[in-house]
Amino acid sequence: MPFRPSPRQLEYLLAVIETGHFREAARLCNVSQPTLSAQLQLLEDQLGAALIDRTPGRSRATPIGEKVAVLARTTLTSLDEIVAVARQSTGQMGGLVRLGVAPTFGPYYLPRLLPHLHDAYPDLEIYIREDRAHLLEASVMEGTIDCALGPQPEERSRLDYLELMVEPLYLGMASRHRLATAGEVRIEMLAGERMLTLGSGHRLSHQVRALSAQSGAVMREEYEGTSLDALRQMVSIGMGLSLFPELYAASEFARREEQVVLRRIADLPLARSVGLLWRKDHVRASHFASFGAACRRIAETIGTPRPSSLG
Repeated sequence: MPFRPSPRQLEYLLAVIETGHFREAARLCNVSQPTLSAQLQLLEDQLGAALIDRTPGRSRATPIGEKVAVLARTTLTSLDEIVAVARQSTGQMGGLVRLGVAPTFGPYYLPRLLPHLHDAYPDLEIYIREDRAHLLEASVMEGTIDCALGPQPEERSRLDYLELMVEPLYLGMASRHRLATAGEVRIEMLAGERMLTLGSGHRLSHQVRALSAQSGAVMREEYEGTSLDALRQMVSIGMGLSLFPELYAASEFARREEQVVLRRIADLPLARSVGLLWRKDHVRASHFASFGAACRRIAETIGTPRPSSLG
């Protein structure tokens, strides 16, 4: 029988590579440091190759260790998928879902979704990772996360996408801005206005740039918000206009006396598709489709709150 590394040995290897320290890796794996060290030494002896470069202060993967680590992650993911497929067959929704969420959507949607989802599937565990949309899509295709909640992906050849909702986008401006008191805002009224957006990698920034190009507004390239909160603050002091999703506006604008007014563009209703995406060839693809369908049913039930600061 040929030698095969055990899942625990692979977990120990990845923990050391990711933390850079045997002590931290042992704590992460909930074992003693001597146990972890002995198992890794045994793994290296059995493979006949050094996987970890043990230097004072920090441990790093050797070149062969990096290659083994890539295969180790794939192997552990496959083992997780075996468990999930078996659990799905018993109606447990797979047991665990590693869920990515876009920062412009997830924090304002999950508090409404998760309680209902937990009531419907009490055995389901959800590990949540927040990241920009394009990084989430890459992580889904690489298998480091199972699926992601966020804007519709631009490239669909390797991804399946199930729409949960169409979320309106509102134009935000300082309360002292000339358009804040206009009877209605039309696209031609934005000509020459300064537009602000989030940094690269946020899908929302694409829609701000498209609006700017269509209306004749001017992008402020020297200013990019790191979050919707930062963007709101810049808009509030008159640095420019921007777009804000409805769920964010309903959640955050209602908490304080706002200096930002939200308006619809009368002749250009703006919205974005938001949903669940997963890799097409994933062994759990049917599971994620069921998970997405459950999320959509809940989304339809809870509805979408309206911002209180609409002008």
